[in-house]
Amino acid sequence: MALFSLPEDTPVGSHVYTLNGTDPEGDPVSYHISFDPSARSVFSIDPNFGNITLIEELDREREGEIEAIISISDGLNLVAEKVTILVTDANDEVPRFIQEPYIVQVPEDIPAGSSIFKVHAMDKDTGSGGSVTYFLQNIQSTKFAMDHHSGVLRLRAETTLDYEKAQAHFVIVVAKDGGGRLRGADVVFSATTTVTVYVEDVQDMAPVFVGTPYYGYVYEDTVPVGDLPLSPVFPPDASCPVLQATSRSPCWTWLSSALAHPPHTEADSGSGQQGSEVLTVVAMDGDRGKPNHILYSLLNGSDGAFEINETSGAILVTQSPAQLRREVYELHVQVTEVSSAGSPAVQATVPVTIRIVDLNNHPPTFYGESGPQNRFELSMYEHPPQGEILRGLKITVNDSDQGANAKFNLRMVGPGGIFRVVPQTVLNEAQVTIIVENSAAIDFEKFKLLTFKLLAIEVSTPEKFSSTADVLIQLLDTNDNVPKFTSHYYIARIPENAPGGSNVVAVTAVDPDTGPWGEVRYSIYGSGADLFLVHPSTGIICTQPWANLDAEATARYNFYVKAEDMEGRYSLAEVFITLLDVNDHYPQFGKSIQEKTMVLGTSVKIEATDQDAEEPNNLVDYSITHAEPANVFDIDAYTGEIRLKNSIRSLDSLNNVTCNRDYTWSLEVQAKDRGSPSFSTTALLKIDIIDTEMLSQNSMDTFLMQTKDNPMKAVGVLAGIMAIIVATTVLISTATFWRNKKTNKVLPVRRVLRKRPSPAPHAVHIEWLKFNKTKATAKFLLREDPPNENCNKNSLGSLPVPRAPVPPPLPRMVPSMGAAPWTVPTVSGSLTPLQPQQSSKPKALESPIQSALVSELRQKFEKSVANKAYL
Repeated sequence: MALFSLPEDTPVGSHVYTLNGTDPEGDPVSYHISFDPSARSVFSIDPNFGNITLIEELDREREGEIEAIISISDGLNLVAEKVTILVTDANDEVPRFIQEPYIVQVPEDIPAGSSIFKVHAMDKDTGSGGSVTYFLQNIQSTKFAMDHHSGVLRLRAETTLDYEKAQAHFVIVVAKDGGGRLRGADVVFSATTTVTVYVEDVQDMAPVFVGTPYYGYVYEDTVPVGDLPLSPVFPPDASCPVLQATSRSPCWTWLSSALAHPPHTEADSGSGQQGSEVLTVVAMDGDRGKPNHILYSLLNGSDGAFEINETSGAILVTQSPAQLRREVYELHVQVTEVSSAGSPAVQATVPVTIRIVDLNNHPPTFYGESGPQNRFELSMYEHPPQGEILRGLKITVNDSDQGANAKFNLRMVGPGGIFRVVPQTVLNEAQVTIIVENSAAIDFEKFKLLTFKLLAIEVSTPEKFSSTADVLIQLLDTNDNVPKFTSHYYIARIPENAPGGSNVVAVTAVDPDTGPWGEVRYSIYGSGADLFLVHPSTGIICTQPWANLDAEATARYNFYVKAEDMEGRYSLAEVFITLLDVNDHYPQFGKSIQEKTMVLGTSVKIEATDQDAEEPNNLVDYSITHAEPANVFDIDAYTGEIRLKNSIRSLDSLNNVTCNRDYTWSLEVQAKDRGSPSFSTTALLKIDIIDTEMLSQNSMDTFLMQTKDNPMKAVGVLAGIMAIIVATTVLISTATFWRNKKTNKVLPVRRVLRKRPSPAPHAVHIEWLKFNKTKATAKFLLREDPPNENCNKNSLGSLPVPRAPVPPPLPRMVPSMGAAPWTVPTVSGSLTPLQPQQSSKPKALESPIQSALVSELRQKFEKSVANKAYL
């Protein structure tokens, strides 16, 4: 490994190298690899075969060399060597722009082809993967060009900037590396950034008239202005609202007020002469960034009938209507910019039409920026603030009549409660303002396009002239919706033996928003989510690659899944996962070899348990797999009860089957579950068979046989007998007490106590369940205590002492003298014949039946007590 190198994109788990070594003595060798404590352990080694495996990802940009110590040992001797593994480069790094964000200010008169800005991106890879070239997105629609190698942003040749058309440009720059190999494939990485170019205004635009075309009307009652100088309507400074207006709305709102209240000069007031303003021409510097002052003048067409205020642009009539010879006057108004130095600069002219009218012959008319218009369109984002003005709509409504003939109402026709129009009553002309009334109803998900009609109808005229204009509002989407799951709950079932990475359930959340706002990312959390993971884009929930499910340990999991959009809006749903049981446990007997005693005509029962969680995997069927001869026993497949065949009714019948009469029967029994595939367990069962006729001669044997499978039953019987004795004693004592109390009404002054001679102690020696060589039998031994003397000092006479009821008859014991012990004949058999053994000599006062039955009873009793103590 001295000259070994490894690409940094080598997959984790790859076999990268194999060490090979031998021992001169021929002993087996083992291989080892270690690293510096401060370094990562990126490799593991098979100590037997020397295979080196990559266990952590490599990154050349972070760690170009890996130092390791490899060693070989035969158990006694160790040879170690330090090696250096070189990590070679792969194209795994993305170019990154430096010193973002990029913002630059450029004057609008910058020459074409000039350099504006330089961007720089770096790629940590080497070779072609580390070289970066630059490109522009949407190159066909941009005014800029990019040098592919240096990253210099230039203004295109034969292209100029215009502050009045676009005050800012957003240029998207793409940085791409030279490409290279990554995990066996050719890949190219790229990154994007935005260069914001702000355009600075310069004085290069002529003045712009606001509210064109201009129409004025002169009525019969119009009072002309004398030959006196006019006072300015607007203050000639930069605070003039007309000069600073960027739309028609503020100017025309002010003009309506000015027309309703014509200005007067002190000279007019002094001479008694008054004049009427026809209309006001409004102009502003086209260079809105640094505007100049504006001066107004009339060029021609007035014939001396009109004049204009040079600072405000107000046109006034100087002659009475009777002196006006023409019905229509076409005036030309000139505006001149005055530079900061005070010298005239750029000029512009606009025609003004003034009509001399006297009849109601014009309906209200809607105007746009280019003249009469009956359709207005606007794009706006959904859910604008309450009370916001739709500034993108530049609508003017005008009635060319004068006086009462020019008064009309304005309202909106369409879905109610969404917008409000201002003003609602108009005299002659007004700027139409539409205000948001119900922001919630302006919903992109409900309406992509809102359509209304503006209706203008005259108020006081008999003709009731009217006109309409369509207003179309195209809504733009915003991120105003939360992702919502198709269901509040998701229920899934998966087998417990499903491998890691198995799909469990697919959740789906929908975000009605469009574009990036409608993209949903999924995640899970909760106490039951440790063994699962969710794909962030598809919503597919699967098990962890390392997950090991076990229905017997945990059968159900529940956790929460979260759907989140790009701005953090989210919703939750609950996931319930149930593990389906798989037959993965064998039935288990309590002991590998069980001993049972069978009374002829009764059955013995075997039991096995299966730890699987559900049916039928935990249901067990029983069978006898091997017995010689095979025609002696039957077994219930469902309960495990083993009986002799119906043809065997006595020990003689059983003796006819086999000649081995003194051995225990050995059966090989099988417990098999009902799962698929099925599992089974076998056990060796030993059965002693006892004749019922012989057993009936001893009542104690009978009792023990009846309770051999339930040792607690024997304890219950003994406890019941003792309870009866105690209850009887309590009743007799209580009756004696009340009897003595009733007879002790008069007490003698002097008492003579006569002690009644105590009867001889009635010792009853009950030898019940007396068994030798066992401590458990002491629990079943009953003794009667000698009676206590009872003298009643309160009674005039002596009463008989109460006695306990007669105990149950003693069990018949085997006589100890003169007779041989009684042995129950048994018939035994075995699958594997054993050598016969000589029976031991019988002991005095001990029955072989009692000894065998009590021994089995003791084992079951101790097992039962141990189980209850555990629970």
